[in-house]
Amino acid sequence: MRAYEVISKKRDGGALSPEEIDYFVSGFTKGETPNYQMASLLMAIFLRGMNQEETFSLTTSMLHSGQALDLSDIPGKKVDKHSTGGVGDKVSLVLAPAVAAAGAVVPMISGRGLGHTGGTLDKLESIPGFKTLLTIEEFKRNLSRIGVSIIGQTPELAPADAKIYALRDVTATVDSIPLIASSIMSKKLAAGLDGLVLDVKLGRGAVFNQEEKAFQLARTIIGIGLKFGKRVVALVTDMDQPLGRMAGNGLEVKEVIELLKGEGPLDLREITIALGAQMLLLAQVAKDIRDGEERIRGVIEGGEALAKFGEMVKAQGGDLRVIDDPRALPQAKLKIVAKAEASGWVTSLDAKLIGQAVVALGGGRKDLTSKIDYAVGVELLKRRGDEVREGEDLAFVHASGEGEGREALQLVQSAYQLSEDPLQVRPLILYLVTEDGVKSVSPPRGSPP
Repeated sequence: MRAYEVISKKRDGGALSPEEIDYFVSGFTKGETPNYQMASLLMAIFLRGMNQEETFSLTTSMLHSGQALDLSDIPGKKVDKHSTGGVGDKVSLVLAPAVAAAGAVVPMISGRGLGHTGGTLDKLESIPGFKTLLTIEEFKRNLSRIGVSIIGQTPELAPADAKIYALRDVTATVDSIPLIASSIMSKKLAAGLDGLVLDVKLGRGAVFNQEEKAFQLARTIIGIGLKFGKRVVALVTDMDQPLGRMAGNGLEVKEVIELLKGEGPLDLREITIALGAQMLLLAQVAKDIRDGEERIRGVIEGGEALAKFGEMVKAQGGDLRVIDDPRALPQAKLKIVAKAEASGWVTSLDAKLIGQAVVALGGGRKDLTSKIDYAVGVELLKRRGDEVREGEDLAFVHASGEGEGREALQLVQSAYQLSEDPLQVRPLILYLVTEDGVKSVSPPRGSPP
């Protein structure tokens, strides 16, 4: 078997066998298959797709490229949440400690930013000293002691995915359903989960901007979970505009801490409660969704979620001063103001352009060797549905240099679209997807307000 033959077969639309997929994944993991051949196969998969059996085989090969954790010695159901990626999506940083504070165990293996979307690990590493690369023993010890830990992939856990994930980010192969599904599930299965709640983002700032693709991804991941005997449910949520008011690693941590103190944006609180309720239901901590929502709301309002966040930060070497003093987080040198060029109502706030602005500032990766600037980002003062006056401040661009600051400023200005008439903002939570099908939990996208 040769890598060339596997690439050409998929290029021509053929279905790969489990042996061919395993051969390629194993060779790439061991360093025997070079980056350029894996990049070619990724592009062939992106263009030609994979059927359900191929996707399952790819997930299995990536999972078996390392070891899977056995967490059976830790009491309680182990549940996690995964987002397909969005701009300003810092939910995991709130959700993981909140669900742990409510009584479940949350072993979370997360990733870094892909394209214009942010990554949980990059956000956490903006906290001085915070370690996302723990040993398996440290990971399990934290889970036993405090019920939550968020880490990156160790060399033992799905190492094939770690290498493929990094390559996808710089080869324009991010938005492929089989690649996304196998990446997510190889990590989550390696973490020893009992259940997973998936947050499928839909809109301009997401990987997908079409409902059917969002549903297809959710169904694919749910199907993989069923084959492995794991419960998976998915919420499809809006990502036409950024989540919350901050986009950029250190800025988003600041916003997370505000929410954990009972403040912060309402949309971030809403999605945290919705996803947390589903996680508690899978963990058999909550008796129904309403009970789950009340439990998550209770640990946030009562301060238990903030305390759990502090325990996690301390356990992973982070500086606890960030909880009481936001100045302990990285600070940008410049703050440039984006001003409204006319009066009206904000009818569109393009999340993708905001994400691209963060990347332009250095807050995301342009290639495999890019270093992250944790201080930079965009602070949104006005969002969809808000009224603005000409000359009023729309946003702050937090930059480390004048040149990239001005480039980002142009993107931010372009992201705002104004109208003379007010807009009724579309709901945040759109659909629930389970093994039984798709259920609308809001008016259909595009329907009249």
